[in-house]
Amino acid sequence: MLPFLTVFSIAQIFPLLSLPQTPTTPPQKSLPTQENLRSQETLQTQEFIQPQEIRPLPGSLDDIPVFNSNSPELVMTEGVLLSTFPPEGKRVSSAHLNFAFQGRFDLFSHHISKASNSRETRSLFEGIILYNPNPQPVTVEVLQAATYLTHPDALFIDLPSYVEDPLGTVYAGPGGRVVNDILRGRRQGNWVSSMVIPAGQSQMLMNLPIPAGIVPPASNGRSTLMRLSSSGPVYLASLAMYAPRNSNGTERVPNLAEWQNLLNSSGLAGPRDALPTPLSKKVDRIIYGRVAGVAKGSQWKATLTDHDREYLSLPPKARAISYGLSTLLQGTFGTGQIQSAPMLVRYPDTAYLANGNYGIQYNLTLPLKNTTQQLQTVALVVETPLKEDKSKNEVLFLSSLDSRIFFRGTVRLRYVDDRGLSQTRYIHLVQRRGQQGQPLITLNMKPGDRRSVEVDFLYPPDATPPQILTIKTLGN
Repeated sequence: MLPFLTVFSIAQIFPLLSLPQTPTTPPQKSLPTQENLRSQETLQTQEFIQPQEIRPLPGSLDDIPVFNSNSPELVMTEGVLLSTFPPEGKRVSSAHLNFAFQGRFDLFSHHISKASNSRETRSLFEGIILYNPNPQPVTVEVLQAATYLTHPDALFIDLPSYVEDPLGTVYAGPGGRVVNDILRGRRQGNWVSSMVIPAGQSQMLMNLPIPAGIVPPASNGRSTLMRLSSSGPVYLASLAMYAPRNSNGTERVPNLAEWQNLLNSSGLAGPRDALPTPLSKKVDRIIYGRVAGVAKGSQWKATLTDHDREYLSLPPKARAISYGLSTLLQGTFGTGQIQSAPMLVRYPDTAYLANGNYGIQYNLTLPLKNTTQQLQTVALVVETPLKEDKSKNEVLFLSSLDSRIFFRGTVRLRYVDDRGLSQTRYIHLVQRRGQQGQPLITLNMKPGDRRSVEVDFLYPPDATPPQILTIKTLGN
């Protein structure tokens, strides 16, 4: 059964609306010199330092493989986006990475189509094909799945920095909407719950358009995230093809045979993205590259405690403790911890690591304890300081808002409030580069009080790492 198969003609596809642009905040006066400014370093006038302890995040990624198709991000020529098929029998053997999935695995895909003139308005389709190489049928379960276009599904609209979202209706961009669905345990309505692939045969897991629009210049993107499980080894490929035409000139959905022909005869789709900087090369401006391959790790699960203890002590009044989120090469906040998922297989011109950990779930438990003799008020905050790799005990923020949004996505919080009631809250955050966060929750904890807080989010594909999770005790 092929989910989402709908015939699209040019007349049925809406043009992409111009995306709203976030206005740049007028520059403010610089902050006065403070005693805690770094010695022998000159900061830009809008930057300021916030002293706080930065700890490496406990735990690690699990071993679940992730089919990660994000290069080329902009697709202008047909071909293979990512194939883990064996190279035997393929015209371009280098386009196939020979990696079989079995048991639990994830699939993440994000690609963009673009039309600069009327000749380029033909709809681009993305097809994801599954192949069963075994002598017996294989069942693939679709545990969770979501896919959205930028237009019309999830436009990049302006949103406040903090919005309660109990129903999952707050989002800006297809990546944020996709991870919002998966965080809530959803499987989008038209996806099948399972599919049986006969021995030696292939089936389409996805066959959907990324219509740029009919009024150029225009563009559109599609983000997809799935959690899958296979009863036996299977191979996957993500492919790009412009819509075939009927005899009357209207577009139609490519069929399985056409996808198989493209898989067997084509090389990699283009244009290719910028080459990544080798991990061993020391440069001031690193090019991380875009990901196309199989990454190792679907979830980072951790309990945040003091060293050798079963709880996390509240920091002293007016002090804070922070943990890096999605830290990466040259962006570890001095901890040296690179959380980027390693690549099991990849194309030579794509990222060495799955930088950004897009679609990876962070499941963090904070067993908080007030070890003092006074009532303490503690706040939990997600923040986006400037990326740096030097100091372990301070972070750098901007005193005026940058125009660039570096984080937009949903965070789930589960905890017991001050009344003793269990709470589950979903909060959509929008943060710009260098922005301090506002409290997600605030707890008043008596001496000796213990309170467990669980923080969950999938790192949104429309975000730029890294961020930090801060535990802050309020007061003077």
